[in-house]
Amino acid sequence: MSEDFHRIRRLPPYVFDHINPIKAKARANGVDIIDLGMGNPDLPTPNHIVEKLQETALDPRTHRYSTSKGIPGLRKAQASYYGRRFGVKLNPDTQVVATLGSKEGFANMAAAITAPGDVVLVPNPTYPIHSFGFIMAGGVVRSMPADPNEDFLRTLDRAVRHSIPKPIALILNYPANPTAYVADLDFYAEVVKYCKAHDIFILSDLAYAEIYFDGVQPPSVLQVPGAIDITVEFTSMSKTYSMPGWRVGFAVGNERLIAALARVKSYLDYGAFTPIQVAAATALNGSDEVIEDVRKIYQLRRDVMVESFGRAGWNIPSPGATMFAWAPIPDQFAHLGSLEFAKLLIQETGVAVAPGVGFGEYGDQYIRLALVENEQRIRQAARAIKKFLGGVPSHGNVVPMQASTKV
Repeated sequence: MSEDFHRIRRLPPYVFDHINPIKAKARANGVDIIDLGMGNPDLPTPNHIVEKLQETALDPRTHRYSTSKGIPGLRKAQASYYGRRFGVKLNPDTQVVATLGSKEGFANMAAAITAPGDVVLVPNPTYPIHSFGFIMAGGVVRSMPADPNEDFLRTLDRAVRHSIPKPIALILNYPANPTAYVADLDFYAEVVKYCKAHDIFILSDLAYAEIYFDGVQPPSVLQVPGAIDITVEFTSMSKTYSMPGWRVGFAVGNERLIAALARVKSYLDYGAFTPIQVAAATALNGSDEVIEDVRKIYQLRRDVMVESFGRAGWNIPSPGATMFAWAPIPDQFAHLGSLEFAKLLIQETGVAVAPGVGFGEYGDQYIRLALVENEQRIRQAARAIKKFLGGVPSHGNVVPMQASTKV
């Protein structure tokens, strides 16, 4: 009776389960933790969206069950957004489903299309649901490079030729969490051409479509002619409109895949609270100034982090998009791996980060830094890190924490 259930055995402990107790203990001891770990936006939801929620919630008719695929007004608003932003025409009745965040959409799509033993091609490192949604559904994951380049395309061809059974789907995630890689339309065109030739579905996570910097807009794979024949794309309002707790996202694209997702969802949920959906439609139909304001804040934080951490002795590659920086572990700590380094960093500096191993084994030499603290706090983190790095010999004599005598 003590044995784990079958699906639970396939899930490793969540990496933050190792980090959170250390943060909690430090806070209990009065340490001011600067938390750059979890990608949990700190910006408030814009007032006009909150006001629409309040207004709609006062109508008792909205307190009843909603619809699992999303109210018509919300689906129309998302279709209009795709038309404005990407020039992609969508039928809101057959090609758009509202989800409880993109994470839920991905997991339920995996449940809808995966048979036991089906092979799915997933970037490594990547956001955990991209892999574990399919693992929970009984699928088998084969790792792909995360960088959208020629090596990705060569690996895709090898994976398809040498996988038995043939892969059913390829996961794309650009701008990428955690690596912040951005793909262009030429890359997407090559992937679509290959996947159409080999009858492979594409599931694209575009949650960070609007968090881009320096004026370079990330495209949608659905902009490629014919991509909609095999593709569904997932987006989220969490980062774009600072609505993480509202749990509103979308799946759009191929009618067959969207119908499968809608059918599964119809058995599992009644959709988000109707006032939330109405407020989300208000956001999508409103001015883009809100999005631009959010983007400017994240870009300023990125610039401050790259500059201040660099002066502290930790060179952070400047991300072109997302609310994350993907940073190699400083050389003197590389032997620790990302989890032990993250633990050490909390203890010695009060700065919390996300260990790269939590996004796949190929992320273990990296740390993800979230832009969820203001510029002053980011500079404060840099000062603490500078002091810490300045006290560590360049040859590195740090041992893993489990072997250390420190409490």
